[in-house]
Amino acid sequence: MNSLGEAFAAAWRLIAGFDAELAQVVGLSLQVSLIAVVIATLIGLPIGAMIAVGRFSGRQTLIVLLNALMGLPPVVVGLVVYLLLSRAGPLGNLGILFTPTAMVIAQTVLITPIIAALSRQIIEDAWREYDEQLRSLGARRINAAMTLIWDTRFSLLTILLAGFGRAAAEVGAVMIVGGNIAGVTRVMTTTIALETSKGDLPLALGLGIVLITLVIVLNALAAVIREMALRRYG
Repeated sequence: MNSLGEAFAAAWRLIAGFDAELAQVVGLSLQVSLIAVVIATLIGLPIGAMIAVGRFSGRQTLIVLLNALMGLPPVVVGLVVYLLLSRAGPLGNLGILFTPTAMVIAQTVLITPIIAALSRQIIEDAWREYDEQLRSLGARRINAAMTLIWDTRFSLLTILLAGFGRAAAEVGAVMIVGGNIAGVTRVMTTTIALETSKGDLPLALGLGIVLITLVIVLNALAAVIREMALRRYG
């Protein structure tokens, strides 16, 4: 490309024309991230809820650990998952290294602590408010946890959106375990890195525009959900 303007124009043409390569990369990115968020929610949300309403030895240590795991370096997660799934690793016989499944695993490991830690805080705040009321009704802790999850569902949904955004924007871990294989494991972030290094700016810019748009949409949805929660619960 002779100029940045021409590169942007070509990028918009790729988006407007629903370029096959761009669509395939975006589709795989969304698929991997959505599956990772679902799995992370099924793991992290119950953990966060039970820690929020539970009172047991080592609880504070577990909270500190969860908060620390929110800042896990993606490349370290990628390395650990790679070692587990490599031929010499304990899960090497599964043969899923350099596949979308490996990428889902890496993203799940990254965002599960985020969902668990943030949901724990939200549910614990609600537990402090409704503790006496729930106890007077004879609710067991597990029933109380389920009640509070439903009561704080709007706030929890914003956490899930944040987790999805974190997963979709991740590059280090998925590049290590996915291998950035064309047509197989290339997602938006890894393709942007590769195409930029090759000098193919139109595709990189096109994917960048899509990724930024996705982040903006997710933040807008989170703002709408927060507003709905404020109107409903004051």
